[in-house]
Amino acid sequence: MALDPANPFAAPSELPFAVPPFDRVRVEHYAPTFEAGMAEHRAELDALLERDLPAARFLDALESAGQLLGRAEAVFFNLVGTDADDALRAVQAEYSPRLSAHHDAVRLDPRLVERVRALHEDPPADLDPEQLRLLERLHRDAARSGALLDEAGQSRLRDLNEELSRLTTAFDVELLADTNDLAVRFTDAAELEGLSPAELARLADGDGEGYVVPLVLPTGQPVLESLRRRDSRRRVHEASVLRGGRGGPHDTRATLQRIAGLRAERAALLGHPDHASWVVADETAGDVEAAAGMLRRLAPAAVANARREEAELTELLHADGFDGPLEPWDWAYYAGRLRRERFAVDTDALKPWFELERVLVDGVFATATALYGLTFTERPDVPVFSADVRAFEVADESGPLGLYLFDPYARPSKRGGAWMSSFVEQSRLLGTRPVVVNCLNVPRPAPGDPALLTVDEVETLFHEFGHTLHGLLSDVHFPRFSGTSVPRDFVEFPSQVNEFWGFEPEVLAGYARHVETGEPLPEQEVAKLRAARGYGQGFSTTEYLAAALLDQAWHRVGPGALDGAEPDDVGRFEAAALAEAGVGLETVPPRYRSTYFHHVFGGGYAAAYYSYVWSEVLDADTVEWFAENGGLRRENGEHFRRTVLARGGSVDPLAAYREFRGRDARLEPLLRRRGLDGV
Repeated sequence: MALDPANPFAAPSELPFAVPPFDRVRVEHYAPTFEAGMAEHRAELDALLERDLPAARFLDALESAGQLLGRAEAVFFNLVGTDADDALRAVQAEYSPRLSAHHDAVRLDPRLVERVRALHEDPPADLDPEQLRLLERLHRDAARSGALLDEAGQSRLRDLNEELSRLTTAFDVELLADTNDLAVRFTDAAELEGLSPAELARLADGDGEGYVVPLVLPTGQPVLESLRRRDSRRRVHEASVLRGGRGGPHDTRATLQRIAGLRAERAALLGHPDHASWVVADETAGDVEAAAGMLRRLAPAAVANARREEAELTELLHADGFDGPLEPWDWAYYAGRLRRERFAVDTDALKPWFELERVLVDGVFATATALYGLTFTERPDVPVFSADVRAFEVADESGPLGLYLFDPYARPSKRGGAWMSSFVEQSRLLGTRPVVVNCLNVPRPAPGDPALLTVDEVETLFHEFGHTLHGLLSDVHFPRFSGTSVPRDFVEFPSQVNEFWGFEPEVLAGYARHVETGEPLPEQEVAKLRAARGYGQGFSTTEYLAAALLDQAWHRVGPGALDGAEPDDVGRFEAAALAEAGVGLETVPPRYRSTYFHHVFGGGYAAAYYSYVWSEVLDADTVEWFAENGGLRRENGEHFRRTVLARGGSVDPLAAYREFRGRDARLEPLLRRRGLDGV
């Protein structure tokens, strides 16, 4: 079908860096574009497979196909997460399964499978390493996508993929709705004792009656560190862990059980005992036992540390006149108090030194300049998808590199958490430069007030910008390999390295200045902050491991194991999995419980949430390399850029790491960082 030329997706964008024309895109444009895009992609594939092109031209043509569909999908699926309304979600519900089926049909086209097989078995001598890697990936993808199945098996696989696409969409819709519904309302400011006047103003109900505490994605809610009233802390915590599990229209339990069951069936169809085995076989870990084994190796020491921390916090609780055990809603409050008393650091009191604009420009951007020679120029002329978003042109000494979009504030139409994504991917083949976005969920300040960040939010901004650097500094031929298109258990590595820089003294000195006086954060406060950030590793490691092991448990069930399961079985399954793994601490719930575990039931981390700590092994080893070689130096940044960031997925990730480090990564730096080496 022909697409109306007035449709903003009909032709490639002529705007700077081919940024999408957000100001012209309307919800009614997606359906006709998807229809035309799928038809055009099929026609391009048919035309390609009817020709006997040389291998290099065949690969270029294959990677160039489907650009109309790709333009629309990039905008659509980004906006579903950042600025969705009911109309957009209706399009998502209708087209996500159909788009999934379309991409399955392309991958499983027997003519394409046969051509790739023949080239893979006897590759021409003139193919370069990136072309050979593409052939290897296409061949592997075909097998993992069911190309070796018979017709009945392929038909069942398509059905499974379509239903899974629909269910993961439904999980996210249900979770967002329940998260918004469970925002905690307070009628009296006294119930929020401990919050500053600015924070109270931010939480004031728009109707002028009372206050509303919105929920962020993880179990731990930031406000718990400040609330002095125990009953208020309990209300916020209980709302957080109730998401998706209270019955009613937004209950996610039946949905997630169905997702896990269908994934198990699909894995069996593809020759794997469970979904985790199928996923990890394509990651750098290579084997599910290697991934799970690392988690189990870390768990006993992490739990031992957490129990020691719990004992200390319980003493503070009893000193306040409360009998009985420490509760999960008490942990953040008393940990914050202990941190203030032991290290003389009040993280709430530090917020005036972490003003958003200064952290972004004089911290995040300045670090990228020091390491990679990047410059950032704001482009108010570029259309954006929300009034909250700012656009920056990024360049180095060679010229413009790409466009960076920054979307910092929470809003009801935006899913929780923080992430990086791409609207346009870098590719020498297509002549495209990257357009990437960072999305955070910083609470919007009251009108006229500056946005002040918590220590955790500063860390998150540096982390997500590490993903941005991976996208912006990509230098590959095929879009398939651009930027963060690497295995899940490698993708967090560059972002965790960038996260490290945020609290280095020389970086802090550039951005940590008081929002009113401009005075730098005193050196003694910097030292105390660094010491304080090392406290609490028992809790943070245990809550992470609990979530990662829970992810593994759901995705190591065999086909049929969840047939007939009831919603209430989710809680029992979760409790049994945590107990068996040795991380079932009442006071340290998983960072994400099953019912709001977006990463694995709504996102792309199913059976791969372990990847954060797997990547942290590389990260900790890399940080030691920077320290050994003089730290924040341009030469160090260029070496990391050339060997890792620029390569994307065009080379084997661990081979890239060995080229960077001169050897494989060692575990000891991670153990030292998390305080697990002496346990």
